Amino acid sequence: MTGDHQTLALLLFSAFVAITLAITTWVSRHRQGSAEEFYAGGRLFTPMENGFAIAGDYMSAASFLGISGLIALVGYDGMLYSVGFLVAWLVVLFLVAELVRNCGRFTLADVVASRMRERPVRIAAGTSSVTVSVLYLVAQMVGAGSLVALLLGGSSEAARAWTVIGVGALMVIYVSVGGMRATTWIQIVKAVLLLGGTVALTVGVLLRFHGDINRLLSTAAERSGHGEAFLAPGLSYGGDWTARFDFMSLGLALVLGTAGLPHILSRFYTVPTARAARRSVIWAIGLIGGFYLMTIVLGFGAAAIVGTETVRTSHASGNTAVPLLALDLGGGAGSTGGTVLFAVVAAVAFATILAVVAGITLASSASVAHDLYATLRRPGGKQRSEVAVAKAAAVAIGAVAIALGLLARDLNVAFLVGLAFAVAASANLPVLLYSLFWRGFTTRGAVWAVYGGLVPSVLLVLLSPVVSGSPESLFPGVDFQLFPLQNPGLLSIPLGFLAGWLGTVTSDEEPDAARHAETEVRSLTGAGAV
Repeated sequence: MTGDHQTLALLLFSAFVAITLAITTWVSRHRQGSAEEFYAGGRLFTPMENGFAIAGDYMSAASFLGISGLIALVGYDGMLYSVGFLVAWLVVLFLVAELVRNCGRFTLADVVASRMRERPVRIAAGTSSVTVSVLYLVAQMVGAGSLVALLLGGSSEAARAWTVIGVGALMVIYVSVGGMRATTWIQIVKAVLLLGGTVALTVGVLLRFHGDINRLLSTAAERSGHGEAFLAPGLSYGGDWTARFDFMSLGLALVLGTAGLPHILSRFYTVPTARAARRSVIWAIGLIGGFYLMTIVLGFGAAAIVGTETVRTSHASGNTAVPLLALDLGGGAGSTGGTVLFAVVAAVAFATILAVVAGITLASSASVAHDLYATLRRPGGKQRSEVAVAKAAAVAIGAVAIALGLLARDLNVAFLVGLAFAVAASANLPVLLYSLFWRGFTTRGAVWAVYGGLVPSVLLVLLSPVVSGSPESLFPGVDFQLFPLQNPGLLSIPLGFLAGWLGTVTSDEEPDAARHAETEVRSLTGAGAV
């Protein structure tokens, strides 16, 4: 990219960082010492504010960069991500949002531990939440690296590495200094910017084709190199039975995974009532629905205007399709309009990454402090406050995410998020649904449900083509691939539910009918909710 692109985009990056740091500093003047203030922002946000924040948390770099890139590369099959991410919100709305707000306090483990023995349940749920969060963080780091590599000419590995490190450092500052209140306002600002940028690009694509969707699709098919196959299912997931099972596995993971994402569940605790939590989700569905419909237009627009081969040449996994589309819509390389639009889109994408990693880091550090530390600390030893532990955990989690982000820098960000969703759906969703709806569920069942989904999903990823055995793997030089699917959801999600059932029916523990009745009344009515 030219010096103008770099200068303007870096100025916009710097402006967003300055604004978000100012928000963080302003918020830090409020009292952050209490757990409720740090984890839930004092539960002071309105449904509209929280709906924008949820949308900001959910519309990640995977959505903005990865999904549009996949659609530009494989057409129809790439739309599975858009549809899956959107449909998942119906599961959240009807099964999870209100009940979780009523039953819990800060984390997923609060919901499960309300009727079980706390120590084993909190350790299991806390471990699972941190694992899912780190996987999700890696995707955002990869997106940041791809974006800056494109901005600086696509060849600087050092620039990409320093970008990942810089994003990690900023997210630690946001979380440790500002807590949930700062993170929420950053999400709201980012959601407005992202939706504004996406609307502008979508309008630009439609104007280029005079509003003729058929012409847009036919041009995309022509320039894709695949012809009509680009607009039909099967280009990516229809080659053989393995690819078809991968399609089903990914679909399951996307639709069921959202309800198990720790950073999404934690957002329901930032509003004062369950009714407000439900209204937050309705706001979020409207915003997210419009956004994902627009990513479809952007994906096909990139194929039609930029060309699939150009997108692939710029980045093999398609992560740079939207910035390249913005450059072309603005008038092409060297033009003022192209420079401005490219810089705006790059800055919005970078803002997206910074905001999402802050939300995920906060949720995972809350799990470490509220679930793991509070459970494992020795009664006689020196005690530190949960908030202090959460801030230290944010630093450690940031370091792990940076290391893994550097390792996975060439994978598609939407694909990486699909893996995180699979682990969330396998480990967190079974224990959550069983706890809310199964009267006979026991502590052993809860622990087995978490580990019975978590261990197989992580193990299957390690033994899949993602890690070894193909040129696109993390370790292309070795081959210990034993599991043929790229996404483990098709096998690991049923295993999580099965393990929870098996642990319960083999347990000698008598289910506590009184605690279940109390949980049921609280979840459905809100009586006694925090």
